[in-house]
Amino acid sequence: MTNATADSRQTSPSAPGRVPGMTLSTEAAAPAPPTLNRFLVPAAAAVTVVLWASAFIGIRSAGFDYSPGPLALGRIFVGTLALTVIAGLAGKLRLPRGRTLVGVVVWGVLWFGLYNLALNTAERTLDAGTASLLVGLAPILIAVFAGISLGEGFPARLLLGIGIAFAGVAGIALATSNGASDGISVTLGLVAAVVYAGSTILQKRLLPKVDSLTMTWLGCLAGTVACLPFTPVLLEELAAAPTSATLSVVYLGVFPTAIAFVTWGFALTRTTAGRLGAATYAAAPLAVLMSWALLGEVPTPVALIGGTLCLAGVLVATLRLR
Repeated sequence: MTNATADSRQTSPSAPGRVPGMTLSTEAAAPAPPTLNRFLVPAAAAVTVVLWASAFIGIRSAGFDYSPGPLALGRIFVGTLALTVIAGLAGKLRLPRGRTLVGVVVWGVLWFGLYNLALNTAERTLDAGTASLLVGLAPILIAVFAGISLGEGFPARLLLGIGIAFAGVAGIALATSNGASDGISVTLGLVAAVVYAGSTILQKRLLPKVDSLTMTWLGCLAGTVACLPFTPVLLEELAAAPTSATLSVVYLGVFPTAIAFVTWGFALTRTTAGRLGAATYAAAPLAVLMSWALLGEVPTPVALIGGTLCLAGVLVATLRLR
């Protein structure tokens, strides 16, 4: 990938925006061979999906002791720290400037700040089924937005796979719904889905100008700054919360946030937004299985059928036929 012209020169030690202890370089990393990419992209997508599925368990564990705003701040603050360590180990950051920098900041506030806040608040009163159904709208919106604004078109197999997977999400929602929802929470769930889709399209546009690690680090930092007003409440809840809940927040920050978003950005750079968005439907059945294994929540037959449909839809939408 290439950076903007202003970023195409090696940054000097006195250049503005330098991060202490990190070598800033704007030289694009050599692309992986096509054969290697065939394995790296699915592997990166799989890591993202598995970790995002596990986030449902972490949120459920921490949500009893942390309210939505402090939970979002705690998660992305830990994520920012973890990403700083990862960036330090990587040895360099390619910092964008100008309009690209503004775009990354806006993306970070939306994706890490607004999305987490809206979804955390919605899940306070939404039942699990309704929440999963609303978030399941995001890959559909991604496919539509990508087809219109990114020129990815509307491949028949992609649309068919998304339709099958969404039917599976609807089945899981039916099996896990308890009817406990209200209009405001539903609206917030829809806001989360729209922000999810819009942020993915914005990220796809920005990735040719900034690498995924730098973008994730800057975005998470921007989201953390936007959520700083929740700091006093976070400190109060941190003092009262049990260790298990706090460890869940730490887990959410390190794995479903820091690591999963880096692998998501890596995969998004190398495949279409529509196909990668469709792959995230696999998170729903994985969350059901994780809840079964870790929380003892035995899925109903309808949920298992829905999960099977989700996986079938992902295969139809993402695998290429020879």
